[in-house]
Amino acid sequence: MSGESSFEVKIEADSNDITEHPHDDKPRPYLCTACDKRFASRETLNAHMNIHSSKYKCTECGKCFRSCYPLAAHRRIHSGEKPFICAVCGKRFRTSSNLLMHSKIHSGEKPYKCCVCHKAFRHLSQLKAHMRVHRRFKPYMRSPCNKSFSQSSHLQTPQQEHSLKKHVNVHSSKYKCTECGKCFCSSQALTRHWRSHSGEKPFECTVCSKRFTYPGSLVKHHRIHSGEKPYECHVCHKEFRDFSYLNLHMRVHTGDKPHKCSLCNKSFSQSSYLQTHKRHVHSSRRPYDCRYCEKLFKTSYHLKGHLDIHTGAKPYSCSHCSERFTWQQQLKTHLLKSHDEGNWFTCHLCHKKFSVSANLKEHLLRHEGVKLYLCSECPKRFCSASNLKRHQHSVHSDVKHFCCDLCGKDFKSKRGIALHFNRCFVPMD
Repeated sequence: MSGESSFEVKIEADSNDITEHPHDDKPRPYLCTACDKRFASRETLNAHMNIHSSKYKCTECGKCFRSCYPLAAHRRIHSGEKPFICAVCGKRFRTSSNLLMHSKIHSGEKPYKCCVCHKAFRHLSQLKAHMRVHRRFKPYMRSPCNKSFSQSSHLQTPQQEHSLKKHVNVHSSKYKCTECGKCFCSSQALTRHWRSHSGEKPFECTVCSKRFTYPGSLVKHHRIHSGEKPYECHVCHKEFRDFSYLNLHMRVHTGDKPHKCSLCNKSFSQSSYLQTHKRHVHSSRRPYDCRYCEKLFKTSYHLKGHLDIHTGAKPYSCSHCSERFTWQQQLKTHLLKSHDEGNWFTCHLCHKKFSVSANLKEHLLRHEGVKLYLCSECPKRFCSASNLKRHQHSVHSDVKHFCCDLCGKDFKSKRGIALHFNRCFVPMD
């Protein structure tokens, strides 16, 4: 038990009680006339009766609930939202009670203890089910075989049977799309799907008149105009308009990086980051060409920076002096070195300072001897993508971008042409 508090729960019942009330030991004098279920209090019966009415009815599937709270939790099944997140492992839940139950896995808390064999349980329901082992009590009977079970989970509930019947429609042609042949579990699901073929967008924003296929998409869009951000990070309290944005943000705190590069095993928190990494590091495709010198680039951002070399544009100016720069990072480095403005990134091992966090990360890998970037042409590995790029260009590529103006000889690198120029250049007497 690792020192946590616990207590014994003694669950007793005589044979008469067990026969009349199989689910617990309380007398249940209040009978539901709709389904013959019995309850211990009139308040509980009244709440139960809502299930047989349309007071708290799901507009998506027609299921009814006792109150607005379970209805709200049920609606998340259709929307897929799981706003309650475990701070330890990042697992998501639709209800706070499910999160609370899950959190006991990490804490090891088992407060419910059997008074017979002293076995401990995380939840009271687990203890109650366990007590039937000592009583040999099996109140749940399956028809038509009449086999008995100690736990209801061993039976298929009416809700499960209903869900199964609904699911079977997916394998039949009852709700089949005439356009693509896909089958659905209900007419509502088929109607929603058909909009992907028809292009119908029946839900219109009252502010900007933008139209949407689904009502949920309109609700999310409207938050742009209202400024509403209902999803809050429980760690740093940052707020988000969409639940999916919160899920991505939580990886900042959990460190979860599920998207792994198959070429260098580097991991990323978002699939878009992985695609960018593959395009920048492992792809040889360069779709952006300079109209002045025909040099090729992998991204429009790098092409834009290169064009400034030809035009002489330096859009980034220092607020302290007259210096101007082509790149924003050049300005940040200047502000740090010349005006002590900003924050240095310091290595905790050798105290070397860097103006860019990525350079510090690369530097730390050198301390650890980690080389994540593998050359596709040879077994050599490198600490950074830039070093890998230089290696592939100088060793495995025949492209020579640098030409000597004196003799016309071509070179792969700036360093190569600089060394050559010193030998080629002969000063005039």
